[in-house]
Amino acid sequence: MSNNSRPLLIIFDLDYTLWPFWVDTHVVPPFSKKANGDIVDRHEQKITSYPDSPEILKNLFDNGYTLAVASRTSEIKGARQLLDLFGWNKYFSYIEIFPGRKTCHFEKIKSQSKIEFKDMLFFDDEHRNIRDLEEIGVVSVLVENGVTHEVIQGGLKKYQQKYPA
Repeated sequence: MSNNSRPLLIIFDLDYTLWPFWVDTHVVPPFSKKANGDIVDRHEQKITSYPDSPEILKNLFDNGYTLAVASRTSEIKGARQLLDLFGWNKYFSYIEIFPGRKTCHFEKIKSQSKIEFKDMLFFDDEHRNIRDLEEIGVVSVLVENGVTHEVIQGGLKKYQQKYPA
């Protein structure tokens, strides 16, 4: 059961949610990190996340939230490689990356975490995923231009309104 109307688990999509591209079509793995810290793809194209993503993940993690990834990309290895290169693996307790309906990702996360859907908060850029997850009881937030501090605060507020303390 949620305590203090806080979600027990916050889940993020990757493409156009934490970073501004589709990892399976807009960039070309493998990825690498240059001496100056830049992350690049096979063609030396610089890869960046949305500006607020690193700080958001760190702040949520530091504030005791459990975090997860649910991505339906077919570029599983590349997505995992970017999570590693961005230094984000340390924030995520559960990572589900594979093609298919998001509800399948959430079933796996629920099974592993033992956290109920009503105790989850989800951020994604696709209407169909938001609809599918809301149908099973996950509070879901549409991300229109990448995650920002405002989007996260709005999501936490939406969760509190649905499940007041």
